[in-house]
Amino acid sequence: TSLRDWFYVMFLFCASRNGVAAKEVQRQLGVTYKTAWRMCNLIRKYMGYVDGDYPIGGPGKTVEADEAFIGGVDARGEDDKAVVLGMVERNGDVVTRHIPNRGAHHIIPTVAKFVKPGSRVHTDDWTGYRALIERHGYDHETVNHSEKEYVRGDVHTNTIEAFWANLKSGIKGTYVSV
Repeated sequence: TSLRDWFYVMFLFCASRNGVAAKEVQRQLGVTYKTAWRMCNLIRKYMGYVDGDYPIGGPGKTVEADEAFIGGVDARGEDDKAVVLGMVERNGDVVTRHIPNRGAHHIIPTVAKFVKPGSRVHTDDWTGYRALIERHGYDHETVNHSEKEYVRGDVHTNTIEAFWANLKSGIKGTYVSV
């Protein structure tokens, strides 16, 4: 497969709003479906690789953390939502991880792994985040969503909430379900 074709498929990935199907690559390049699927698969893998899993935040930087439920009800009517923890450095990168549940024993180690010590961490008032101060020494501040408090000075979780809103609308618009 020519290098020109590889770059064209990479361009499609970057320019497409809704993702790129291997069938579309097959039609546009005139290659077999197997070749198109392999190209798309390798490009997706590389995009995941370069996205990075390095720690975010650091002294003087603010990281917002929140969990979201992704998915829905399956054909048997069972709730199959996955719990995903998201952490975003303001004006920086986002790290997301699937966690088994919202308990502190899953949230705290994940935050500790991906958020550098000395970071300011802003969360909602969920009790699972309380150990951030006690065990890890983060400068942890919360907003109380149950009391309709969403912003207090520069303390808010609006960045991560906007990320979840964009992700979920993308899933509904492009993929319909997960």
